[in-house]
Amino acid sequence: MSITLTDQNKLTLRTAAWGAVSLMSAAGAAGSAHKVATQGSIALTSATGLVGHVLAKAPKGIKYGKSTADLADQVLPALTASMSLLKQQDAAEAGNFRRTVLVAIEAGVQQQNSPTLAEMARKITEALDAA
Repeated sequence: MSITLTDQNKLTLRTAAWGAVSLMSAAGAAGSAHKVATQGSIALTSATGLVGHVLAKAPKGIKYGKSTADLADQVLPALTASMSLLKQQDAAEAGNFRRTVLVAIEAGVQQQNSPTLAEMARKITEALDAA
């Protein structure tokens, strides 16, 4: 099946995935937020398939807000919307997106053993699975 994504669809996917890495980085601020962000970014840019092509670059011009709560208000719904969009068009790409985001957040969790990171990972996973 061929997938057609509009520019807005691509922005939603990028906001969701790159925003998830940003959420993990914010949650890891007590340790090394930079390492969490770096490992998550590597995971996203290592993606393959359509998802890999879309996530190859971070979204531009997104205003994430002034707090982690502001960021979560944008990112968590974007994760659910991304999964819904991809499931409608191609279940395999939806699975690819989900696995890619989970690898990115797991890479962050491995940088620090933190209850805060574990809780953020749970929220991200819950948003992915809400679709």
